[in-house]
Amino acid sequence: MVYIDTEGKINDNTYLIDAMLYKLPHQMSLYVIENKDERMLIDTGSALAASKIFRRLKEFNLLPIHKLFLTHSHWDHTQGYERLKKKIGEFETLASAKAIENLKNPEKINKVYNYEADPIENVTPLKEGDIIDLNGLELEVFDFFGHTQDHIALLDKKNRNLFAGDGIINMYDRETFSPTFMPPDFNETELLKTFQKLRNLKDNLDSISLDHFGLWKDEDFDLIVNKMEDAHFKTKNAMIEWYNENNDIAYITSKYHEIFTPNSTIHTKENMLGLELIISWLIEGLKISGFIK
Repeated sequence: MVYIDTEGKINDNTYLIDAMLYKLPHQMSLYVIENKDERMLIDTGSALAASKIFRRLKEFNLLPIHKLFLTHSHWDHTQGYERLKKKIGEFETLASAKAIENLKNPEKINKVYNYEADPIENVTPLKEGDIIDLNGLELEVFDFFGHTQDHIALLDKKNRNLFAGDGIINMYDRETFSPTFMPPDFNETELLKTFQKLRNLKDNLDSISLDHFGLWKDEDFDLIVNKMEDAHFKTKNAMIEWYNENNDIAYITSKYHEIFTPNSTIHTKENMLGLELIISWLIEGLKISGFIK
C-alpha cells in the first residue's frame, strides 16, 4: 500500500506542497508538474498559505511558475491567486470554460462559504480532451463535474497519475474522509458520471492525486476507486436521516464521526470544530441540490 503525504518530489515530474488550509497540515495539497524547466502549479490554496507555498517553491527550486491550472472555482482552490501572483510574477491561468464566469464573479461562492476570493480575469478556457503540453509532457483534460459544474481533472499519461482535485472524494488519510456534495452547485447525476469516468480510466493509471490530500498509489489507489461511490451514498443517506432526526450541526457531526471516521486523528472527539465546518457545508450542499427539504 502506498499513500504519499510528504512534501517533495512524488514522481518523475511532480512535487507535492502542503498548503496548510486553516493553518493545519494535511488539509490541502498543491502540486507542481515540471518538465524540461517548464512548470505548472495546480490550484493556489488559501491566501493565508501563500507565503508558505512560495517558500516551498523556492526550496524545491520550482521557480518560475509558467502556468496555473485551476481544478475548479471553490475559494480554497483560488483564494491565494493574487498573493501568489505578486510573489511569483506573471503566469498563464487555465481553467474549465465553465469556470470562467465563477472566477470573474466569485460573489456567489464567497457568500456560501463566507470566505472572500478576489475575481480572476484573463483565464485560458479548457474543455475535455484538451492537451496541455509542458515541453513534451502531455497532460489531458477531463471534465469531472458533480462536486461543481466547472471541475476538471488532469491525466499525466507518462506517470500514469490523475490529478483529481475534489472531484471524487476527500481522503485526508486512511481513517478520515468526506464526500463531495458541497454547495452551491453539487449535481449527483454528474458525479455518478465522473465516478464511471474514473473507472474507465483505471487501467491507464497507477495513482490518483487528491487536493484533500496526497497521492494514492497501487492498492491505495484501488481503495479510492472501490470506496468512492459507496461512501457517497452512505454518507448522503445517513446525513439526510440525521438531519431529519435533529438538524443541529453538532449532533450530525457527532454521528458522522462515530459512524464514518471514529479512528481519525485529524478530527477527534476532543476537536470537532473542523469537522463541524465541513458538515455544515455538506448539509448546505444537500439543501441546495434538493435532497434536504
